[in-house]
Amino acid sequence: MALKPVNTGANPGLSKLPTDVRNKMGYMKKGGKLDIAKAIKKPGALRASLGAKKGEPIAAGKLDKASKAPGKLGQRARFAEMLKGFKKGK
Repeated sequence: MALKPVNTGANPGLSKLPTDVRNKMGYMKKGGKLDIAKAIKKPGALRASLGAKKGEPIAAGKLDKASKAPGKLGQRARFAEMLKGFKKGK
């Protein structure tokens, strides 16, 4: 695993971290794009945990309530809310 360049002037503690930890932090470079297909690790997991039927939209109230929950459920709900803002085909 190759080390990413570290600006020791701006962040002196970063060079002291172990290689694995530093590389997992993965700073996104300017102009980087979000790969949605890679970001969604378990498709349908949010739907299953909320008890929504396949093929029907998840109710906005349920999604809003779930986004305030801690842990994976909240994380998945917040991600789903973010994806709602994306436009299809653009």
